[in-house]
Amino acid sequence: MGLQNAKACSVKRANIVMLGLDSAGKSTLLYRLRYEDDFLTMPTIGFNVDMIEVGKDFTLTFWDVGGQKKMRELWSNFLEGTDGLLYVVDSSAKHRLEESRREFELILKNESLKNVPVVVLANKQDLPGALNAEEITRRFKMKKYCSDRNWYVQPCCAITGQGLAEALQRVATFARQYSKSKETFTTLKELSSF
Repeated sequence: MGLQNAKACSVKRANIVMLGLDSAGKSTLLYRLRYEDDFLTMPTIGFNVDMIEVGKDFTLTFWDVGGQKKMRELWSNFLEGTDGLLYVVDSSAKHRLEESRREFELILKNESLKNVPVVVLANKQDLPGALNAEEITRRFKMKKYCSDRNWYVQPCCAITGQGLAEALQRVATFARQYSKSKETFTTLKELSSF
């Protein structure tokens, strides 16, 4: 087996589901991560899919699912086989924080997301009165809901791109660790079935 083949086999992929209420900034964030420039997005009816290479050997597939009320009922359909959840919060929309937190809590109870790592993006940090990462951590009860998994709250701004490189690195690191632990678990299961 030549070096080329070995390299091809070592490319890892991971699925990342991107959720959050409508207007939280999911599509803008995804576009910004991908192309590093501004883009006027429309409300997502359905979902967007984009692949982003992180490093030389790791590709993340992002599933950016619309956040309107009628779309939220379909969120659970996107959770199977996911290696990470990216949950986007509009940190400036205080009147919708409770609604966002409720949806977040609900989604974490889904069996498909058991132990799946979570990165919460506290978006729109450029707006006056936006809550910082500590506030979001507290209000979203991260320590309580995510005690069984890796989690992180990243302040960011989709418009300026601030915090996005860090968010991508964090998601990639968590997804890599998680998919490794899944492989180990599968191998152990196979060994024990002999």
